[in-house]
Amino acid sequence: MEDNKQLSSERPLRIDIVSDVVCPWCAIGYGQLAKALEQTGVEHEIHWHPFELNPDTPSEGRNLYEHIAIKYGSSRDESDASRARMTEAGRSVGFDFNFTEDSRTYNTFDMHQLLHWANQQGRMHELKQALFAAHFTHAREVSNQDVLADIASEIGLDRNEALTVLTDQRFAEDVRRAQQSWRQKGIQSVPSIIFDQQHLVSGAQGVEKFKSILQQLADMPR
Repeated sequence: MEDNKQLSSERPLRIDIVSDVVCPWCAIGYGQLAKALEQTGVEHEIHWHPFELNPDTPSEGRNLYEHIAIKYGSSRDESDASRARMTEAGRSVGFDFNFTEDSRTYNTFDMHQLLHWANQQGRMHELKQALFAAHFTHAREVSNQDVLADIASEIGLDRNEALTVLTDQRFAEDVRRAQQSWRQKGIQSVPSIIFDQQHLVSGAQGVEKFKSILQQLADMPR
């Protein structure tokens, strides 16, 4: 398409996304951004970065209703309304949320370590999408190391190596340093999306807003 050619540039647009796997708006925000990228044709490269929404979550996780009530003081009706909004927002970008009475939130530190390892093999983006789906669509126990190794295997990574990475906590310090670095840069909520290493956009802005941002950036020299 001619419009897509007009939006190309000398080098791909770098997009850094700071997010957590158990953050529903991170999955939605990425879906919106992906649609905007598809519709504008902007050449890009995506880099994912770790953030723990709830680092004190135990490994067995917490019931999501209970977690939201404790963290935000939300009533059951408010939680249900929020779930409905997220489900519809996800559906609009092709992502399925399957919330139930037993939906849980999990500790994500091991997931971030696995993503760090996958990045060394050029597979971080695929693993991130697989983890979003495993958690929100298929309700898998994503804090369980065997489950995480299975998910890595399902996208073509070595299961034994994935499990070793997790049991050894091989990249624990790398993940902590990365998280600290983003906190020092002022990132306090997710998703935080940084375009061209200088333009910060927070939250799920919607497809049209992301398209507008991309079109503006495509017209700027890089």
